[in-house]
Amino acid sequence: MPNSLITRRTMIAASGAALSTGLLTPAQAAGLAPTQTMRGGANNYRPGAPVVERIGGGGFWMTGTVRRAGDGAPLPGQRIQVWAHTTEGHERDAHSHGATLTDANGEYRLEMPQIVAAFGQAHAHLAYDSPEFETVFLRPLLNSPRDTTLNADFVLQPA
Repeated sequence: MPNSLITRRTMIAASGAALSTGLLTPAQAAGLAPTQTMRGGANNYRPGAPVVERIGGGGFWMTGTVRRAGDGAPLPGQRIQVWAHTTEGHERDAHSHGATLTDANGEYRLEMPQIVAAFGQAHAHLAYDSPEFETVFLRPLLNSPRDTTLNADFVLQPA
């Protein structure tokens, strides 16, 4: 029998077999990587800050989503703590701290006073610190000190 040529049909069949047996995995199968803690994120952290409707007088919105590492599933009911240097206080002040819970879609939203620059940068601090997933601290910067919203997403790794 002559040497067999690899046809398009045999290549497709072989690729499908390799994928179905786990010999090859598509790039997206690796899943969503967990969020890494940011340097300086835990500065002035207060364990157990209360869940609040709003921090201070409001006017600035912290928003984001919380998802599970790997499959990216939204995580409802997760506690996210927020604190910052604002027009109403320093990030070390207890009244500048508060927490909120994610909704059914894994989204959170917390109103707080306008964030102002501290140490030359307008930034917020956020934490996920419940035992179900690994602790993550974030310290995202505002693009401009005039911004009135900041979005920070979490992808959490089970503990």
